Amino acid sequence: MAPRRPPAGAGRALRTAGSVGALLLAGGLLWEGYKALGQALGGVWPGTQVDLPVRPDDRSMPHVWEIVGVLFAPARRGGEDLLGTILLQAALFTWRIALVGFVVGSVFGLAVAVLLVRSRLAERSLLPYVIGSPTVPILAIAPIVVIWGGRAGLPTWSAVAFVSAYLSFYPVTIGAVRGLRSPAATATELMRSYAAPPRTVLLQLQLPAALPYLFPALRIAATASIIGAIVGELPAGQSEGLGRAILGFASSFSAAPEKLFASVLVSALLGIVFVGLVALVERLVVPAPLRHDDPTETVAMTTLVPLAPVAGAAR
Repeated sequence: MAPRRPPAGAGRALRTAGSVGALLLAGGLLWEGYKALGQALGGVWPGTQVDLPVRPDDRSMPHVWEIVGVLFAPARRGGEDLLGTILLQAALFTWRIALVGFVVGSVFGLAVAVLLVRSRLAERSLLPYVIGSPTVPILAIAPIVVIWGGRAGLPTWSAVAFVSAYLSFYPVTIGAVRGLRSPAATATELMRSYAAPPRTVLLQLQLPAALPYLFPALRIAATASIIGAIVGELPAGQSEGLGRAILGFASSFSAAPEKLFASVLVSALLGIVFVGLVALVERLVVPAPLRHDDPTETVAMTTLVPLAPVAGAAR
């Protein structure tokens, strides 16, 4: 009797997990290889006195096993709480705020996309500002949002969530615009021939057709929301999140550099897990033949390079 094959979804999940593990392993080997080669060369380019971009000493580049090992060591000398436990709690705190920003930014981005698709006037007036929104430095926005939120009496976490929503808004808007314009002209004309109202066309034709374009944008928005939350926590003075942990370990970098790298590693893993959750929902909602799993397609669908031809075709 032939052995049973695992389901296609399980096999793909295993391949994805294996790819992430291989990427982390390759990064660790590259780190250790650079460190070993740099120390063998004396920290300079061969045949010159020009220093390498990063000094390969233990203070600037701790060993990978030291970075991982410090997660299972007490955060403070003589303390009982492990650093990994503290960073996990900080990651959960940051993720909750990022999730709020992710939801708000995604809903607002989808609403703006619907408006852009339905109204040419709105597209001509708002689209330039949507395109320009990612060019505004987030480090310049975050302190302003925190100050305005404090004067308005809002809780501090809401300002951090706003920064996450701001970064999540752009990819969702662009992906949704492409998706809402993706139905074939014949399908749209058929709905109109039945005198279907715009709401019915949106709910029964455009939104289902937009899902394969929307979820790649949501994956990018998930990582952007984590970045926004970490950056927003710095001026907001949130002491429980990853942003404050990174800032605190950066101030004591010379004494314990591995703790800073461990907090950065946990931040990266948090983003990977969040993207994985969005991808899991995508596999439950979007049929396999319609998914866009290629990373190059994901980037293309959330940029405006291919959007102009689509917009022109819609006219």
